[in-house]
Amino acid sequence: MSISEQRRREIIDALRRGTVPQQGLDVLAVGLGRFESAVGEELGRITSGQAVFKAVRGEYGAGKTFYSRWLAERAKRAGLATTEVQISENETPLHRLETVYRRLTEHLATAEFTPSALRPIVDSWFFALEEDVLAEGQVDDDELEQRVGELLEQRLAAVSRVAPSFAAALRAYRRASVAGDVAVAEGLMAWLGGQPHVGASVKRVAGLRGDLDHDGALGFLQGLLAVLRDSGHAGLLVVLDEVETLQRVRSDVRDKALNALRQLVDDVDSGRFPGLMLVITGTPAFFDGPQGMQRLAPLAQRLHVDFSSEPTFDNPRAVQIRLPGFDKDSLLELGSRVRDLYVAGSAHRDRLTDLVDDAYIADLARAVAGHFGDRVGVAPRIFVKKLVDVLDRVDQHASFDPRRDYSVRVSGWELTDAERATMPTPPPLASAASVDEIDLRL
Repeated sequence: MSISEQRRREIIDALRRGTVPQQGLDVLAVGLGRFESAVGEELGRITSGQAVFKAVRGEYGAGKTFYSRWLAERAKRAGLATTEVQISENETPLHRLETVYRRLTEHLATAEFTPSALRPIVDSWFFALEEDVLAEGQVDDDELEQRVGELLEQRLAAVSRVAPSFAAALRAYRRASVAGDVAVAEGLMAWLGGQPHVGASVKRVAGLRGDLDHDGALGFLQGLLAVLRDSGHAGLLVVLDEVETLQRVRSDVRDKALNALRQLVDDVDSGRFPGLMLVITGTPAFFDGPQGMQRLAPLAQRLHVDFSSEPTFDNPRAVQIRLPGFDKDSLLELGSRVRDLYVAGSAHRDRLTDLVDDAYIADLARAVAGHFGDRVGVAPRIFVKKLVDVLDRVDQHASFDPRRDYSVRVSGWELTDAERATMPTPPPLASAASVDEIDLRL
């Protein structure tokens, strides 16, 4: 697969930081071929106006975030807008759908626009309305505005019944934009994005009151889908990442969040959100454990899939799929792909391929996995980060030999909580500067 130099640098920079790249993931996709056919079918259903719900399960390190962003790239190529929302107890609690909607619009992206793409999408929608009016014949400016307003009402008729404030804000935003009132237009766009604390004077222009609430968020999502569809986008992919964090919240909050998730699943199934592909990711403990989805029987029944057979025979079309994670061979394949991608942009290709050959990549993978008790499945992020570090040193220093001059050390500071928990003897986060900092257990 050919890739531009800028995209190559972006991927390497992300791996150097130990994060999942935002784009270009087909270059690094290992073991995802089994899902390509089913993903293509599901994206086809979205473009035809249907809705899809999908649950993705995998242990820490299995590549859930990578899969989500790989899916997002394919969705953009199919004409969808995409967004990724990290579920967390404090920042984005799942039981507060108004907050989820706000994060959704903040991270909204398309193939043409980076986050937040909400305003460009709305502006392109109004432009499409104007084009539809002009296609019917020549009109003067006053008549154009009147006809666009009439067409807007027709397109928003269904949304107005469930989210009248969304339609009202769009109307007022159009008027403010045409009048050149930038402050009001920006305030109304913030309101459409679910932002709280929009000024009362701005809301008064559109006859709005209060802030978006839990129930109104679903109506706003319907409105956003209508705007996307009419502005030329095939639909919307929404990824709710790390829903397993629900297991760590208070039981009453957890139950509210699970019920909110059940409501979303039911609404997708009922056809309330045509053009929506909703994906959640979580660990097996969330899907199968007593502190997760099993606490709400109706939700567990809807998402249940039997995973007792070999992963080789899993059904990628099922409502819930599992990522088997990395084994030795797939980790080495990933390492080789990263090495080859790095070499493609270097002036020292021969040195890199000689010193960081497949045998060295295998040695590095074993050394990194050894820090995790030889559990290869939780080592990919740190392994790739260390590999890029080695490649950087070889690229910059002609006398550097990784077998002689590089030893693999894993610091507690570079690990996530989940990675640290898998280590037989977790490394300390920092050394004590004095005896007063040593915690003695008495």
